[in-house]
Amino acid sequence: MNQTRFYGGHFLLALPGMQDTRFDHSVIAMCVHDAQGALGIAVHEEMEGVRLRDLLESFDIDGSKVGDVPVLRGGPVEPRRGFVLHSLDWAGQDMVQVDKQWGLSGSLDILKAIAEGRGPSRYLVALGYAGWGAGQLEVEMTGESWFLAPATGNLLFDTPTRGKWSTIFAASGIDSSHLVSGAGSA
Repeated sequence: MNQTRFYGGHFLLALPGMQDTRFDHSVIAMCVHDAQGALGIAVHEEMEGVRLRDLLESFDIDGSKVGDVPVLRGGPVEPRRGFVLHSLDWAGQDMVQVDKQWGLSGSLDILKAIAEGRGPSRYLVALGYAGWGAGQLEVEMTGESWFLAPATGNLLFDTPTRGKWSTIFAASGIDSSHLVSGAGSA
């Protein structure tokens, strides 16, 4: 019996053999994965010149109490749509609980809560997402595109954006400086 494995609550790390250059050195926090497809948020790249205060102001939300928080480039799909990956000490409208440590929200409620100081204690804000149709990710996982790694709240929220790729490989016991593109032969 062939049982499909789903990857929600994990990281997908782009391997050096990744054919799609948009995902070079990507770290994708997988939020939803089932028989209908998959959705993840890239957490490895800050958007230049875009901060959370700017995003809040675009929705007429007072962001004066919010620190200098970057907005991440969440993926190539719907790059103007916002998402918040967050700790589970906040739950609101349309929140998807990804695992026991974090959730995903995409409503204005969470942005208002963050601006008012009553939001989650840990969060990342992103625009856009990475998406796969039914069975697409499963096919990609059989090639040289992705490495599956366990996700933790600490790796997600506490690891600096620029160091996530190598840090998560290291947490999985792999020195990313030794990774090369292509299959070898013996």
